[in-house]
Amino acid sequence: MVIDQKVVPDMSGYNAVLARNPEQAPKPIGPYAQTVAFSHYNNLSAQLPIDPATGELVPGGATEQAKQVLANIGAVVEGIDHVMDDVVRLSVFVTDIGDVDAVDAVIATAFTDYVPTRTTVAVAALPLGAAVQMDALVSNGEGTIPNAPQAGDLVKVVNDTDGAPQSPASSQTVAFSHYNNLAAQLPVDPATGELVAGGVAEQTRQCLANIKAVLQGIDVPVDDIVRVTIFLTNLSDIDTVDEVYTTFFPDSAIARAAGYLPARTVVEASALPHGALVQIEAVVSHGDGTPPQAVEDRHGIVIRANDTDAAPRSPLSTQTVAFSHYNHLSAQLPIDPATGEPVAGGVAEQTRQCLANIKAIVESIDHAMDDVVKVNLFLTDIADAAAVDEVYATFFPGGVPARRTVGVSALPAGALIQVDAVVANAEGTPPVA
Repeated sequence: MVIDQKVVPDMSGYNAVLARNPEQAPKPIGPYAQTVAFSHYNNLSAQLPIDPATGELVPGGATEQAKQVLANIGAVVEGIDHVMDDVVRLSVFVTDIGDVDAVDAVIATAFTDYVPTRTTVAVAALPLGAAVQMDALVSNGEGTIPNAPQAGDLVKVVNDTDGAPQSPASSQTVAFSHYNNLAAQLPVDPATGELVAGGVAEQTRQCLANIKAVLQGIDVPVDDIVRVTIFLTNLSDIDTVDEVYTTFFPDSAIARAAGYLPARTVVEASALPHGALVQIEAVVSHGDGTPPQAVEDRHGIVIRANDTDAAPRSPLSTQTVAFSHYNHLSAQLPIDPATGEPVAGGVAEQTRQCLANIKAIVESIDHAMDDVVKVNLFLTDIADAAAVDEVYATFFPGGVPARRTVGVSALPAGALIQVDAVVANAEGTPPVA
């Protein structure tokens, strides 16, 4: 049974933002929904190791917590009439990188025939003092079209290539409908299975080379990447990372002429698997789609990139990149676009500015905040979460977006908070004429 179901009308009357809170899952501890579906994906809120019967963290260590987190994800997934094999991407956050093996052992029990793509990161802190948190992206083959059938039973396409590191814990890429979701790439040489020699520049180059190899394995160019998330163990390395990054983006002459760059988020992790200094995650457009869809409905869909002066601009990212039925927003810092400087004040003022920047971007593409389906919050002090929620609720009074909150060691510009978002795009982006 699903409770607190909310359907937010969209602009076109075609797809609808559908927020749901299955009663067998823990009640949300903030102003968010457990899952928000739009078109062919369900966006799940990050799940903590909370026993839904008590509302408290389960006793025990990382193994017990990982079991409860996966049970909660399973409850959400089953509560919307899906199964765990519908998960296409799993994001795992731990507070101790040494717990990864124990967590992986638990995850392996949930995915026996198929493994989704994976991102694993150690962070400074998690809500409620948890040791483990996970969120998931889930396929939604039936789509969200009021009073009308959609494509139904779309194929999930999984691929691995020897040109990039392979892992029994994750697929390299899982495509569903019009997106490919890539596993986060570490600086591992696929020929040796070891970290490449050198520092952060060499490691960044290997991460991006691995991403490119994964894309070549599915006949997709680098310029089809719509979103990139960079995790660094030392944020001061970002200038070096960016020097390498700009040799990969833009990749083609067409993209260079258009000045196209993916949306981007940069976060400091407390640790990464294998002791890496950098890890990079990518979301990629998939213009030909995964059948059954009519060729004329799925071929050559346009990537639309947009920047507005009403929000801070960056030479290394686009504020929002739309593809098919989603807009992907770059992470927003508490920067006043008029001055280019951080706003004065504490976390409340900074939260308000981050969300004002997101609102400005959303409105610049003729959308509204009710179209936001997923928000990721990064805080340098997890104890600020209550103050953040007070401001957050004024931008999302219905509590509709799914959400992830993590505590990090540092953020760009010395910010206390950073926010990125995924936004519904009901009108979609049409095929090339």
